[in-house]
Amino acid sequence: MDWIRRNGKRDNWFLHVTFWDPHTPYRTPAAFGEPFKNEKPPQWLTEEVRQQHWTLPGPHGAQEINGYDIHPALARQYPRQPVVANSMAEVKRMFDGYDTGIRYADEHVGKILAALSDLDVLDETAILISADHGEMLGELNVYGDHQAADHHTCHVPCILKWPGLAARVDAGLHYQIDVMATILELLGGSIPQNWDGQGNSSRPYLVLSQAAWAVQRAVRFDKYICIKTYQDPHHGWPDVMLFDILNDPHEQHDLSQKRPDLVATGLAKLEEWRSGMNVEFDPMQTVLNEGGGYYTHGKLEKYLERLRKTGRSDAAKKLFQNS
Repeated sequence: MDWIRRNGKRDNWFLHVTFWDPHTPYRTPAAFGEPFKNEKPPQWLTEEVRQQHWTLPGPHGAQEINGYDIHPALARQYPRQPVVANSMAEVKRMFDGYDTGIRYADEHVGKILAALSDLDVLDETAILISADHGEMLGELNVYGDHQAADHHTCHVPCILKWPGLAARVDAGLHYQIDVMATILELLGGSIPQNWDGQGNSSRPYLVLSQAAWAVQRAVRFDKYICIKTYQDPHHGWPDVMLFDILNDPHEQHDLSQKRPDLVATGLAKLEEWRSGMNVEFDPMQTVLNEGGGYYTHGKLEKYLERLRKTGRSDAAKKLFQNS
């Protein structure tokens, strides 16, 4: 705020501000209160779904929200952060912790906008609000993390306020690299031919990647997402999953067995994208050669012990067989 007050009326300045508050562990100050205390959890994550998740393996799953174990000290340090989803009250605490972090960050974005308004430069300032990833809030039994090349991990906010540009909503498919290309066009420039980013036009499909937890690629096309898993992050996910994002936004019903035609379409688009990249080797292959996702390295043996101790021996057996 001090920087804005000292520099806001100058020409040609750039300011980058990062807010960490919506990220786990949820840490919004207690003094901010409980703005979502009277809100109900989303209808899709029912007690029946919670109980099903309770039987499943996976880091940041229902029985290990904070990783491969419960880490109770983390919850004591951050009271808004749940440890296990052993009740719907704890499920609600996850949603409230996430939503409160967003609300807290949103209020501070508002303070920045107010400061620009006080300097009478808000209308002439371009403002971009975005994120590095989305969040899985129970989807695929991932509670408050981002482990898949799925819709929720890869669907990020992008709000661009541009001087003189009328408000509108773009429902098309875009990569984040398209933002810079669009801004360049708004400035009257031409997009260099060697850029992968393109301007203000929707793409026919997107290819999404994940290699921190799962090693996956997905194709987002029409109303579907087809997810190909090259290495599972100890969740026991199938090699291929297909979801109807429009009618099944929380990825509860895998259609891969019922719609092999759509799976074939998605995988064909993935291969089209891969061949069109025109590179000597796929960096994802390097990740696989190094042993897979960064956060899963060397964790399986100890995690199998925890699964057996917590009544999930069948899940442990399947993970071991597929490792």
